[in-house]
Amino acid sequence: QVQLVESGGGLVQAGGSLRLSCAASGRTFSNYAMGWFRQAPGKEREFVAAISWSGGDTYYADSVKGRFTISRANAKNTVYLQMNSLKSEDTAVYYCAARLGSLGSRWFEEYWYAYWGQGTQVTVSS
Repeated sequence: QVQLVESGGGLVQAGGSLRLSCAASGRTFSNYAMGWFRQAPGKEREFVAAISWSGGDTYYADSVKGRFTISRANAKNTVYLQMNSLKSEDTAVYYCAARLGSLGSRWFEEYWYAYWGQGTQVTVSS
């Protein structure tokens, strides 16, 4: 199995930027499709972005499209989430997740991913 550790969260003003990282260990990282999810206080966890094992396919939630960018560096066993033009509604705990093999068709579903990190807090002040 693969272990995931997120980092890069913090407090930022609205309109600012953050880059989250998710470091993977334990298995061949390039064999895994990756996703980012988030959970705001009092809300269910929701899909943010996903990327295929090669990086050639990416998907985004409508709420972050045009502001967030998911990318990966397989040589570094790391997936990133660049977040720009942050809004107060982006405040949440952000989780990375891994799925062995292709992204498939349900890349926006939590159950699609077998491995999860512990999360990193992002707080956007208005």
